Amino acid sequence: MDQVKYYAELLRDNAIAYAPRVLGAIVLLWLGFKLLKKVDKLLINSLTRLKVSDTMRPFIISMVNTALKIVLILIAVSILGVELSGLVTVVAAMGFAIGLSLQGSLGNFASGILILFLKPYKVHDWIQVDESFGKVEEIGIFNSVLVTPGNKTLIVPNSKITDGVVTNYSEKGWVRLELNAHMPYEEDFPRVEQLIADALINTPYVLNEPVPEIGIESFDSHNVILAIRPYVLPDDYWEATFEVHKAVKRVFHEHNIRVAYSEGIELGSIGG
Repeated sequence: MDQVKYYAELLRDNAIAYAPRVLGAIVLLWLGFKLLKKVDKLLINSLTRLKVSDTMRPFIISMVNTALKIVLILIAVSILGVELSGLVTVVAAMGFAIGLSLQGSLGNFASGILILFLKPYKVHDWIQVDESFGKVEEIGIFNSVLVTPGNKTLIVPNSKITDGVVTNYSEKGWVRLELNAHMPYEEDFPRVEQLIADALINTPYVLNEPVPEIGIESFDSHNVILAIRPYVLPDDYWEATFEVHKAVKRVFHEHNIRVAYSEGIELGSIGG
């Protein structure tokens, strides 16, 4: 009974001694995290006024926010009476161990730094990484966020971008469509070429400069394969593709240009 009473009194005394510290640490964290949200808004407004690019802004905000949270947590721990020198040693050892286990994440972080300084692409650029194609919405610490034409969000690790080939469709301000059409051998190519060129002049989204390119790409068993290469703005890529296909089909219909159906050599007319 004496031992139980002793431990009960010890627990009570420690609770009385540490209660103010624990309460103070909780209040500090609560107020601190609320203040950090206001700091984020203030930082966003300041970076916007300073005309910091959309590419750098999310990265800077994320770095500052993470650093301030670490400082806040260290202050809260010190209020509890923990020696920061010993804590720093423990954190350093943990950081080393975590770093070894998260080498991939550290590689993504380093790649994010490279992307921001080398600038192979910027926010709002259309890029392709392997099979991933979309508009850059954000360049983060560890990954880049792309939005596809189908409004899907792709999270691409930064290390995958710096280790591979990145196709930037927005770098030059325009992109060339790689389209094809079939023309029968009996048809006169200069005539078809001119008809398609005239149609492209009035096709929505197609740029008149650079001039669209039209030529014979190859020959198959029943048709001549035409290459149709108009230039468009990156944001208009898919809309322009649909409009050009529609314009070519209309030209073939209006001028009675026939093509071979896939099931045989028999030629058939094209509807409107």
